[in-house]
Amino acid sequence: MTTTEGSFVWYELMTTDPKAAEAFYGKVAGWSFLDSGNPVMPYRLACVGEHRVGGIMAIPDEVRARGGHPGWIGYVAVSDVDANSEQTMRLGGTIHRPPGDIPEVGRFAVAADPQGATFVLFRGDGTPLPAPAAGTPGHFGWHELYAHDWRPALGFYEALFGWKAGETIDLGPMGTYQLFHTRDAPADGTATGGMMSLPGPPAPSWLYYVNVDEIDAATERLRQAGGAVINGPMEVPGGMWIVQASDPQGANFALVGRRP
Repeated sequence: MTTTEGSFVWYELMTTDPKAAEAFYGKVAGWSFLDSGNPVMPYRLACVGEHRVGGIMAIPDEVRARGGHPGWIGYVAVSDVDANSEQTMRLGGTIHRPPGDIPEVGRFAVAADPQGATFVLFRGDGTPLPAPAAGTPGHFGWHELYAHDWRPALGFYEALFGWKAGETIDLGPMGTYQLFHTRDAPADGTATGGMMSLPGPPAPSWLYYVNVDEIDAATERLRQAGGAVINGPMEVPGGMWIVQASDPQGANFALVGRRP
């Protein structure tokens, strides 16, 4: 993991069938997998070469009892999980799971912004690996927030993590797409993600994009592995193409890559 304050550093899938999910993402994203060695809770680590990019686990019974369903959640690096948890609540957010320790990994808390989109506050204990080059296949390359109203959502994340508003893109009848940058954004001005308003269903949520080498080939792998295309392929600014999709267990995710 990298540990730049306010940056997404880890991605976790909770699902009804971890083995099936592992097979699916191995085919689509090219991930290999390692066992975390956790004797209490089985947890598989998704890897791109030597880099660990995310984890897969079964939905815990207590989460399932509350109506939890398959989905991805992103971890955001902070220096003090407890202080950031308190600030989250002061800003109108919610702490779903109070701060706790993961032995030999770090400290975390499960949070939600004031509109209900969930994320994890995380402080790692290990030595971070250098971040891969932007666009490296198999790594997560974009972060997209669907909110009831992106303006107060951006204000929340600006106050909590120091994010900064970037370029705005006019989507016509769909409204405005607001790019955002982390506090320590690259000198080239590369955005970390975008936000947009969706006044109706689905509920506010984050969508995470996996970099692929070529979008059409990855889309075909997705279909052959049993996933479903929700939207795309669609061209976006910068010459990239995206596909928004769901895996066979129903977790939403997205792909981003080029066309030859």
